[in-house]
Amino acid sequence: MFKVIKRGITKVKEDIKVIYDNDPAATNLLEVILCYPGLHALIAYRFAHRLYKWHIPLVPRIISYLTRIITGIEIHPGARIGRRFFIDHGEGVVIGATTIVGDDVLIYQQVTLGGTGKEHGKRHPTLGNNVIVGAGAKVLGNITIGDNVRIGAGSVVIEDVPEHSTVVGVPGRVVHRAVIDKQGNLMHNRIPDPVRCDINKLKAEVEILKEKLDNCN
Repeated sequence: MFKVIKRGITKVKEDIKVIYDNDPAATNLLEVILCYPGLHALIAYRFAHRLYKWHIPLVPRIISYLTRIITGIEIHPGARIGRRFFIDHGEGVVIGATTIVGDDVLIYQQVTLGGTGKEHGKRHPTLGNNVIVGAGAKVLGNITIGDNVRIGAGSVVIEDVPEHSTVVGVPGRVVHRAVIDKQGNLMHNRIPDPVRCDINKLKAEVEILKEKLDNCN
């Protein structure tokens, strides 16, 4: 039991440190402890998850439910979340029961890591290490998101994503050009629009065809 408590304290310290590393608005320890709902939800989840693994009935779900009321963040106690996980802002975040999240993952508000139906077994996504999921993005189904993937705000991802990719759009499409800064952060305001790129290509092709027709006449 002492080892379990010690590991839990170590993880909480890491969760607090990652807030300092990722949020420039975090100015002091007391503010982080009292004013970050993502941290509150994560601490409650880690406790509920431990009870869930001990096969204690009902109590883990009650903790999850009360945490959702207080923080606006719903994390099923059956989910498996790695170390240094950061939920920025957090309102409206939903993480399903069979979700697996790697280490050093950052997600923003209104993100859903959910299922697509009533299937049993593994029905929620698996996120690798160092993944960023932008605000409002939905990652749905038993899919795998590789390491170092960036998912743009508002994207809906329903297929596997290879590592070191950037995904944008509805449905999500892989953009091979990484839109990140020197620190590896996703630059939401500079994500390319693949639909617009396709339209621009079609416009260019139409102009070429029109020019050829004019030359023929």
